[in-house]
Amino acid sequence: MTSKIETRLAELGITLPPVFAPAANYLGAQINGNLLYISGQGPVKQDGSLVTGRVGTDLTVEEGYEAARHTALELVSQTRQALDGDLDLVTRWVKLFAMVNCGPDFTQQPQVINGASDVLVEIFGDAGRHARSAVGMSSLPVGISVEIEAIVEFD
Repeated sequence: MTSKIETRLAELGITLPPVFAPAANYLGAQINGNLLYISGQGPVKQDGSLVTGRVGTDLTVEEGYEAARHTALELVSQTRQALDGDLDLVTRWVKLFAMVNCGPDFTQQPQVINGASDVLVEIFGDAGRHARSAVGMSSLPVGISVEIEAIVEFD
């Protein structure tokens, strides 16, 4: 039997990025009961490079949207690994905490993070709808443009 979510990824032409090991002494994901907590992930492009720069200064809102989309795909990769490859176990994306690397006058963080929200709904349907925060930061690790952490419910 083919996985419903893997079939959906193929229909959308989405190839998930590889999961990267944590850069320090923490876990990329942690399961507690039926909740999966995913550490902050950054925007990894298909070629393995990171999207860096400040949104509103170095990147447009549209480029930030794409960076958030890449970041959400990294979250999905972490989820697949944590759930032993079975994305069909996901019952709900509960919450995203999203950070945008931007200047103090930038106010379009929600429009940037829509890139993550939109792709999760494209992939998971209603189970991809989530609560979220979208905040601005004066800098993010290694200059990445977006960082997002997530809480995912699963069976």
